Amino acid sequence: MTEYLVGPESDIAEGGRKVVACGETEIGIFRVKGELLAWHNSCPHRQGPICQGRIYPRVVEPLDERGEVRTLAYDETTQHLVCPWHGYEFNLQTGRGQGGRGSLRRARLKLEEGQIYVLL
Repeated sequence: MTEYLVGPESDIAEGGRKVVACGETEIGIFRVKGELLAWHNSCPHRQGPICQGRIYPRVVEPLDERGEVRTLAYDETTQHLVCPWHGYEFNLQTGRGQGGRGSLRRARLKLEEGQIYVLL
């Protein structure tokens, strides 16, 4: 297993990210709800650069009294990452895709003396 130094943990603010090259592999590191998460920068759909996609709260479609959708709302408790190539959405904390569209591949992190390392 090889360790790649990313830099200080303080470089990644809440809701922020950093995409780094680890040899031939790119890894995206995100801070969500205080936790650092790392994903391989490859969408399971067509290998697009998923970690460079837009981050936003999960969209929900509340139903009215007739069971119809009249508006969209956001679930602020769940953040999604959207692939910039084809719009596939993934839960940023779990990596699971919406609608059974696969999952992101997690990368391992190590924190040591305030520094972040990716383990591949």
